[in-house]
Amino acid sequence: MTDVLTDAENQRKPLLWYGLPHGYLQLDLDPPVERVVELIKQVLSLPDELRDRAERVVQFYTGVVGLLNAQNVLGCALGLHPDDAGGVTSSVLTVSSFPTSGANAKLVLASLAGSAADRPDEGMRPLELPCGVGFLAEKRRRAPATSTSSEAGDASPEVMVWQGTVAVTGPGTDDIILLQLVTAAVDLADSYRDVLLGVAHTLTFTDPAFADSVVNGSGVADAADSDAIRNDFG
Repeated sequence: MTDVLTDAENQRKPLLWYGLPHGYLQLDLDPPVERVVELIKQVLSLPDELRDRAERVVQFYTGVVGLLNAQNVLGCALGLHPDDAGGVTSSVLTVSSFPTSGANAKLVLASLAGSAADRPDEGMRPLELPCGVGFLAEKRRRAPATSTSSEAGDASPEVMVWQGTVAVTGPGTDDIILLQLVTAAVDLADSYRDVLLGVAHTLTFTDPAFADSVVNGSGVADAADSDAIRNDFG
C-alpha cells in the first residue's frame, strides 16, 4: 500500500494521509512545468501516424487534471485489475474536500449519517471509521463513456457505473472529506465497495510517522510499524 500525503503550503487544504491498494496508480494533479514541456516535446517528435492520437491523449489528460483541480480534488488514482474473463476492469478513486461554509463539519456529518440510517433503500448507511464518524452512500447511474477518439459534436455514448462515496471529517479541518470510487464494472460492486471501505479505514489526519514515534517514545518512527501501515492491502 502507498501512503499519500496531500499538503498545500499556500492553499487552505486539509492535511491527510490514506492508503492505495495494489493496482492503483496515483495521478499527478500538479505536474512540474518541466515534465509537461518534455511530454509535449515527445509528442511532437512522434511520427505523423501516431502524433494525432498522442495529442488527443495529452489533451484528455490535461482536461481531466483541470476539471479535478476545479472540484477541490486532493488526490486521484486510476485502478486496473484483471477480471475473470481475461480482460481488465478499471476504476477511478478520488479524494476531495467539501467546504461547510463555516458550519461545524462534525454536526453536518452527524445529520447526514442520521438521515442515512433512515434511508437504507438509497444505499446510505452510517460508518464508524478509525478517523471518525461518517457515512457510506452508493448508487448506480448513467455516465458518459470515456473516450479520447470522439469527434467534436458527436453524441457521447453512456454506460452504467457504480459509484460509492464515503464522507468523513477530522481534527484540524472544517471541511468534509469525500472518498469516491467509480467503476463501470457494476457486477463487481461488492468487491469495489470493499476496496473503498478499505481505503477509508486507512484515512488519517495524523502523520503515521509521527504517530509511530509517539508510540515508541522517541522522535524516530519504528520501521516495522510503518511497514504495517503501508501493507494493509497485502
